[in-house]
Amino acid sequence: MSWTPEKIELLTSLWNQGWTTARIGEELGVGKNAVVGKAHRLGLPKRPSPIQRRTEDSSETKKAPAAKVLSKGISIYDLGPGMCRWPFGDPGDDDFHFCGKKNIQGKPYCDEHCAAAYLNGKSPREDNPRNHNHGGPNNKR
Repeated sequence: MSWTPEKIELLTSLWNQGWTTARIGEELGVGKNAVVGKAHRLGLPKRPSPIQRRTEDSSETKKAPAAKVLSKGISIYDLGPGMCRWPFGDPGDDDFHFCGKKNIQGKPYCDEHCAAAYLNGKSPREDNPRNHNHGGPNNKR
């Protein structure tokens, strides 16, 4: 495609009138990318993205949801290493949260919740270690 002086003049005029690049391309018989490229090479003023323009023009501006502040405990998004993972409530409820206190090393829970989760505050494996026979039921030591 050859950009004749007439096409360049029409492009400039339509551009300044605010026509979309697709519509200008249809009028000139070229694709919208050709219009954008030529407008750039001609140094025509940049225009905001139509997507951004719609967002700014809309009467409803969407805001990011506010961070959820829990009255007690922490959300799963704030739960990190070394924090008690004892859950409170139903995972489907809005007020579902975790304890979040410092956990006992090697365990997922704090002192209070280890006492509730394990016998004598120990895991069943620590309280009653088994002999691991890997040779089957007839393997005798």
